[in-house]
Parts: sequence; structure tokens; C-alpha cells
Amino acid sequence: MTSAHPAHIAMFSIAAHGHVNPSIEVIRELVARGHRVSYAIPASFAEKIAETGATPVIWKSTLPTDDEPEAWGTELIDNIEPFLNDAVQALPQLAAAFEGDAPDLVLHDITSYPAPVLARHWGVPAVSLSPNLVAWAGYEEEVAAPMTAALRASERGRAYYARFREWLDENGIDEDPDRFVGRPRRSIVLIPRALQPNADRVDESVYTFVGACQGDRSADQGTWRRPPAADGKKVLLVSLGSTFTRQPAFYRACIEAFGDLPDWHVVLQIGKFTDEAELGAVPANVEVHRWVPQLDILRQADAFITHAGAGGSAEGLATGTPMVAVPQAVDQFGNADVLQALGVARHVPMEEADARTLREAVVALVEDPEVAARSEAVRLRMATEGGARQAADLIEAELPPVSVRRPIVRA
Repeated sequence: MTSAHPAHIAMFSIAAHGHVNPSIEVIRELVARGHRVSYAIPASFAEKIAETGATPVIWKSTLPTDDEPEAWGTELIDNIEPFLNDAVQALPQLAAAFEGDAPDLVLHDITSYPAPVLARHWGVPAVSLSPNLVAWAGYEEEVAAPMTAALRASERGRAYYARFREWLDENGIDEDPDRFVGRPRRSIVLIPRALQPNADRVDESVYTFVGACQGDRSADQGTWRRPPAADGKKVLLVSLGSTFTRQPAFYRACIEAFGDLPDWHVVLQIGKFTDEAELGAVPANVEVHRWVPQLDILRQADAFITHAGAGGSAEGLATGTPMVAVPQAVDQFGNADVLQALGVARHVPMEEADARTLREAVVALVEDPEVAARSEAVRLRMATEGGARQAADLIEAELPPVSVRRPIVRA
């Protein structure tokens, strides 16, 4: 479907797979409808963005990258302070990049604090694209306040909130910093409703779930074919995503768990931080890769051992694949619990993920017909959520009237 009234739309995100990947198919759909999309992103993701037909707008970020997960520290303040620091230095860069070329509408990842600031400056709507769970009625009292109480009482925490308040004041925004970050005016949620805790308490006038936005990724990621030796065998995919992959002991446990099972074929993704030599002897029924076309494999897999990131969890649900969730950080622990509560996964803490536990969990899931039935039911519900086309429809509904839009200037 091509839009009769194309607009200039600007998207803002950070250089992280878990934040860029969920938006890719939405951006591709908007471009296909004739909209001009400018995507503000650090240079490392420029090529990925350009493949959608959007125009990368390059800016320099101070955030740790996927290559340095240890730089995020271990405390809450370590996790949130970098985003404010980055926003302060990024805002003038981004304002300059769009000078004389302001968009009609701003889309932004939840981590892009400058985006809603710029939207207010330009007098255009801002829409959040959330790659993970969103706040529900009571979230602040039940989750946020207990989580930040000690932070607000600490010297470093007080300095953080004072600096955030000063930055917002400088930009004419009177919201509380936590609400500025966590309570957007309008949000399109790029995960299935099934992954959202307390979904019945989410404000549907603000948040709309469109499910996982999955397109044909073969050009970007390639495809996977079952090797002849795996004919008739069950297929297990093991992946801890792109960041927290320095886990040779865990990978060895997976090899030990399934390397001697004649009815299984294992695809093991180890990422960029583990040396294959650290794995020891690799049986013939285990193939090892640094990166795999995950969605393509899941469409053929019988089970999935995952870190339970939002993207991987949604792909597992969308393909009806039973999962063993071994979370590593942040929202993955909550996702693991939600998947287990749905009855389509087992949550296995990393410290308990030995060979015996992993094997028993996978085999029990695959052999349970009720797990298969629940997985299929979730898959069918997700198929009705609309994905990238629904997201694009909702974004177009937020565009200003044609009479007040700026003329489209093609780059």
C-alpha cells in the first residue's frame, strides 16, 4: 500500500541490535509506502539502515557498544547514567543534523532521550517504538519506586536526577525524569501482548501491541538448511544473543547435554567473544557458528535455548518453538518468567544451567503435548496482531494534517 500523502519521518535509535532490529521492518514498510524516512543512528549501523531504503543520519554516541558489555557496570546507576550523558552530548549533534530539514513526525526508541525533546522543539508528534515491556497502571508504585528508592537516596543518584532535571529545564520540559523516560505520549509496542506483564492494566489509548515485526531476512542474514546428517532428527537452537556471549562453560554444558543424543541436531551460536577452541571436542551432531539466521532456524527447530531477550522471545513465540530461558541481564529475567508462566518455556537460572538440567528441560518440553498446544495457541494469537503493517498504519494515523506538513524533499 502506497500512501497518498507521503511525509518526512525521522527515527532515532542507538547502536544496539536489540534496539535497532525490532524497528527495521517498520521502517522498511514506511519507505515502501512512499514516506521519506531519516534514521538517526551511529555509523556502525548505517549500512543496516540504508538497506531498508531509509537515509542514515549519522551521529556520534558515547554509549558502550555490544562489543563491550562489561562497560555497563553492575549497579542501576551504571545502567541508566550513560543514557543521560549520551543524550546531553547528542542533542546538539542531532539538532544540527536536521537543521533546515525538520520532519513531520518523530519516531524513537525508548533509549533516545533527545528525540522527544526535538519533537517538541519542532512542534511535531513523537511516537515511541518500544522493543520491550511497557509501564502499566501501578507500575511506578509496584516496580519503579522500590527499584529507585536507594538510588534517589545516594549521592550519585541525587546528582544524576539533579542533572536530568537541569537538562529537561534547559529544554522547556517540566516532566519528572522517570516519567519523561517511561511514559511516552504515544507508544507502538514491538512485542507480542503475551510477553507483557500485567497486560490487562496497560493503557490502550497510549500503548498498542503490534507483535514481532518479522519480514524476509534472508538477504540480510542468509538462510539455514538442515544438513543431510540431521534428517529425521529434532533440531535445537542455542543462542545467548549478541552481547552477553562470553560463556564458554555454558556452551560446553550444551554440547555435553546433547552431543551424545542420537535423535538431536544442535545449532550452537557462540557470538564474537568465545574462542571455539574453548569448547573442546565438538560432536558431529553439533554445528558451531558465531552468528546464525535465527528466525529461519526457529521456523525449522523443535526447541530453543535462549537468553530471553525481547526479540528472541518474540521469535520463539511467533514460531511456536518451546524454549528454555537462561537470562543474562536486565529485562531478560522478567521475560523468562513470563514465558514460563505462559507454559511454553522453562526458566533455568545461569548458575543452574548444567548439562543434566538443560537436557531434562528441553526433552520434557518437547515431549509434552500440552506445551505444544499452548505454543500453537500463542503463535496463532500473535499472527493477528498485525506486525509491521499495523505499526505503519498507526504511525500514519499520528501524522499531522497534510495542510501543515513540510514539502517532501528527496535526498
